[in-house]
Amino acid sequence: MTERPPRVKPEPFRTPRLDAVPLSVEHAAEMAVVLSDPALHAFIGGAPASPDALRARYERLVTGCPDPAVSWCNWVLRLREEARLVGTVQATVVGAVAEIAWVVGTPWQGRGLASEATRGLVSLLVEQTCVRTVIAHVHPAHRASESVARAAGLEPTEVERDGERRWRLELPG
Repeated sequence: MTERPPRVKPEPFRTPRLDAVPLSVEHAAEMAVVLSDPALHAFIGGAPASPDALRARYERLVTGCPDPAVSWCNWVLRLREEARLVGTVQATVVGAVAEIAWVVGTPWQGRGLASEATRGLVSLLVEQTCVRTVIAHVHPAHRASESVARAAGLEPTEVERDGERRWRLELPG
């Protein structure tokens, strides 16, 4: 019988300007404001969530994936100089593979915060887990997200899924 790796739990981490704090339901109201710009959904679809809808989503995320082989790790990003939340990073970890994603609210874009947070996330995954492959899916017209992926060490592949290109980082192991 193959032993499953233990679930990965989101641990706090810091970057030069950000504190990445494990997601809690209490973050929903502030994050609803951060994520309220419809432009954030241009590439991923949907619309901004209400505070109540985001609270319900965060309750599900914090509870964790029902599959014990899958870890849902979610963090909110607190910009220390402004003492406020500005975005999120996340990782879905299955064995040695982590699929990551990021979002920074419109008012804080263009400052390199998503790249900084994503580099911090990849470092955390590599140093504190069994992750050896990191992937992300980026819309091919979303140049800013391509820059974030590249800054975190990921490279584009030829694989596309749901109109998005897979980016990948293979780590020695």
